[in-house]
Amino acid sequence: MSVNRPYIIGLTGGIGTGKSEAAKFLASLGAVHLDADAVSHELTQPGGEALEPIRAEFGEGVFREDGTLDRQALANITFSDPARKRALEAILHPRIQRDLMRGIDRAAEEGAKVVILDVPLLFETGMDALCDETWVLSADPETQVARVMMRDRVEREQVEARIQSQMPAEEKEKLATQVIPTERPMEKTQAELASLYQQVLKRLG
Repeated sequence: MSVNRPYIIGLTGGIGTGKSEAAKFLASLGAVHLDADAVSHELTQPGGEALEPIRAEFGEGVFREDGTLDRQALANITFSDPARKRALEAILHPRIQRDLMRGIDRAAEEGAKVVILDVPLLFETGMDALCDETWVLSADPETQVARVMMRDRVEREQVEARIQSQMPAEEKEKLATQVIPTERPMEKTQAELASLYQQVLKRLG
């Protein structure tokens, strides 16, 4: 029996652009939501398959006494050193990509029409190649900073450094099929998402 591949929308955007909310909303409309951050978390939970390669690469210093990963310690190392960041990405990205591909296969077997591939580093990892179209959520830097400071209870400097470390928003927007602004009432963003999603369903017949 041949299985139809679902239509894949890549969803991405910088921190604080409302990506998680958008993905949840699209899932409420019937799309299958595959979340790269959730996969990454699973790979680094107790018993996760990325823990041993991380231990081999970064040593015991990034683990707590109970054997769980100290995410903050790991972030501090990789954030300040591009080579160490690449080493971590070399461990995580292929595994995340493999699990997302499995998720797409499962969605196809279940007869899903549309899959939302929710990947913060969609373009950086080349995963946009899997997508039929890409949607980038955008917000001005001030909105991003305010949202992340409130959400993560962190200082402005930390948020600004994180934004600086990501692919510039302009570059992402140039690569995107759709750019969806989010520095406006959530209802307006949701109305635009719903409209774009309905257009996709219409094209798919």
